[in-house]
Amino acid sequence: MAGRVLMLASLLCLALGALLAWQVQAQQGQRTALVMTIDDAIGPAISDYFLRGLELAEERDAELVVVEMDTPGGLDASMRSMIRAMLTSSVPVTIYVAPAGARAASAGTYLLYASHVAAMAPATHLGSATPVQLGGGGLSGLGDDDDGGEGGARAQEAEDSDAAATGNEGSADDEAANGEGEASEEGDDRRRGETAMERKVLEDAVAYIRSLAERHGRNADWAEQAVREAVNLTAREALEQNVTDVVATDLGDLLAQIDGRTVVMEDGERTLATADLVVERFDPDWRTKLLAVITNPNVAYFLMIIGFYGLIFELSNPGSLVPGTIGIISLLLALFAFQVLPVNYAGLALILVGLGLIVGEALMPSFGILGIGGIVAFVIGSVMLMDADNLNISLPMIGGIALLAAGLMLWVMTRFIGLRRRVPRTGQEELVGSEAKALEDFAGQGHVRLMGERWNARTTQPLTRGQAVRVTAVDGLTLEVEPLDASS
Repeated sequence: MAGRVLMLASLLCLALGALLAWQVQAQQGQRTALVMTIDDAIGPAISDYFLRGLELAEERDAELVVVEMDTPGGLDASMRSMIRAMLTSSVPVTIYVAPAGARAASAGTYLLYASHVAAMAPATHLGSATPVQLGGGGLSGLGDDDDGGEGGARAQEAEDSDAAATGNEGSADDEAANGEGEASEEGDDRRRGETAMERKVLEDAVAYIRSLAERHGRNADWAEQAVREAVNLTAREALEQNVTDVVATDLGDLLAQIDGRTVVMEDGERTLATADLVVERFDPDWRTKLLAVITNPNVAYFLMIIGFYGLIFELSNPGSLVPGTIGIISLLLALFAFQVLPVNYAGLALILVGLGLIVGEALMPSFGILGIGGIVAFVIGSVMLMDADNLNISLPMIGGIALLAAGLMLWVMTRFIGLRRRVPRTGQEELVGSEAKALEDFAGQGHVRLMGERWNARTTQPLTRGQAVRVTAVDGLTLEVEPLDASS
């Protein structure tokens, strides 16, 4: 009986092993398309998710990677790391702007141009690829042509024609015109100095997107226009102007349309075979979601505040443990977020200085000087902290934390003022005003009981045994007293 059971168990194990081996072989024989989803601003979390997706596609020998994208833009550093990985990938990458209503703005336009296949769903758009500076505004001066540009030439021609028509109108007018001309030249010099770095950033972005367009044979002129003038295109217009390759209604339509298309890879051209691909999704996991939360500028900023105050409370109350534990964890998470975010370290230094001054006001009251200076430094540093578009700290959050710090400072100041006005509770000063009882009848020198102790006493009025008296002064070990009814 035992032998039969052992034989049946062995046969069952062999069958299960054969089934598992068949499933693994079947999976290895399947041709797959790995589908990822990007529906947020391009940042460190999205970049990490995209790079891990490409590594997974290479490990599983996938035929194609499809990225369904809807993004308002994001960080330049994260975008460039994604593009580098895409251009050197051994698996073709298709950027598919979907679903309907999605967009590939700013950094999304660069990613679309860098992809091996650029696809869009109907009712989507792309563009607005102009790099922006702190505060979300466009680069100043981009709409103003230089003297060598077309606008400058038109302005110069107009000035020449006006001068020819009007002629000389007197020496006074000439002097005024010369003064205005000198002021205008000084203003132009200042504007040129202010926009020099912005022009460098702009030209670098133009060259970058043109190189991506030329690599895949797409419309480089419109790409430059999207960077310089922040123009946009719908999905149908993008297809007509050779900006994208495909307009597909869904994923199945996309795979059917790009079957047989030739794309440019790092090692040469490759023909796609996307018919009958098995779709395998790689959605953002907990790691990506956690990283996205931590690297949110508002969350990182709040973690830094919690960490700072947690450490302060722990140092002021050693052994409490809870504030210190929460503070050190929050501070480490904030430092990790700042490591991958475009942080302006001058702003970070101002925040730390401001918090230090606010704490200094609590520990060493200066009638508001340290506190006000700390709040000003804190607010300015908070506004300067994040140095990129779409990743700025919320102004209401900055204002709320600043008001909270101001309220804390005001409470500390009122507490200290109240303490200064309170009657002393220790030392010789505490005895003045206290009530005592006469231990005997006396007029002049005698004894009283005060706080359970026998004291020498001196009075100018006759006292009787047990009479209540009040201490008016202390002279060494002798108390100056008077009858309680007289003092009242």
